This record gives sequence, structure tokens and C-alpha cells, in this order.
Amino acid sequence: MRFLAIDLGDRRTGLAVGDTYTGLAGPAGVLEVPRDRDGGLALLRALDDAIEEHLGPSHMPGGLVLGLPLHMDGSESPRAKLARAFAETLKERTGRTVYLQDERLTSIEADERMARTGMTHKQKKRKRDALAAAAMLTEFLRAQREQAPADGWGDGPPTDLGYGPDQGDHV
Repeated sequence: MRFLAIDLGDRRTGLAVGDTYTGLAGPAGVLEVPRDRDGGLALLRALDDAIEEHLGPSHMPGGLVLGLPLHMDGSESPRAKLARAFAETLKERTGRTVYLQDERLTSIEADERMARTGMTHKQKKRKRDALAAAAMLTEFLRAQREQAPADGWGDGPPTDLGYGPDQGDHV
């Protein structure tokens, strides 16, 4: 199954793609659309296009992985409520399952990957969110692989990664 990861930001939203076959994830770009432009519709339209480009039409298999902002102790940050609401909006709008994935330390990982690359600060800023989304998706795919039965996905990907009380981590 193919996944599109979304690292939701106020000004920029990073994207990454990956799949369960290879277990690999890579950056797929950054949407430079403020989250609140046009009441959020501008970002949703941009995401519609990205989802179509990377996952295909809604009748094709593929899921969305949205970053869940957690504190270092694992408790939810105030932005987690925003992420959960956005996940529900994406699910209703796209008809796709939206998985929530811990995004702690993904920006730091992205910065470490870009250290000593010779890129300017501006160039790094343009790539950071997509690299953070790729780090998040890599962890999601690793967790899925660990939970999958020996013969693969079986009836589909596991849905409970333990972030929500009794509700799993998907919407």
C-alpha cells in the first residue's frame, strides 16, 4: 500500500511518499500554503492535488499519514487537537483512512540530514518540512512492518499504534 505523509504547518506543509512493499519513504515536496488561507480551503485544495498526484484517484488504495504533535513525554500538545480535527476533515474530504503518527524529533532529524550539505539557510528551510514528513513516514512504515503478520498485511494495515485511548490512531 502507498502512503502520503503530511507534516502540517502554519505556513508550509511537508509531504513525503512511501509504501509498504519497499518500506521506504522519501520527500515529495512542500506546499507553501498557509494553513488558514481562505478558511483552510486553499490548503485542502492543494492537498487534493497532491493526493491525486501521489496516490491516484480516491478509488485507488492508499492512505494518509498525518503528523501528531506530542510532547517529549508522549502527552498530546495543544496542537494535537488541531491535527486530530484536520485528520477528520481530510478523511471526510478524501474518503481515505488517515493515520496519526508521532512527529517528535522529525524536524531535528531533517536538520541533521541537511547539516554540512552546503545548502543555504533558505534552501534548507524549503526542504525541512518534506524531510520531516519523510522521517515521520519512515517511522510509520517501520511500525506497520513490525505489527504485520509474517505473510504481509493480511486484510490490511494495522490501525492501532497506541496513540489514542481505545480508538487507535486513525480516523
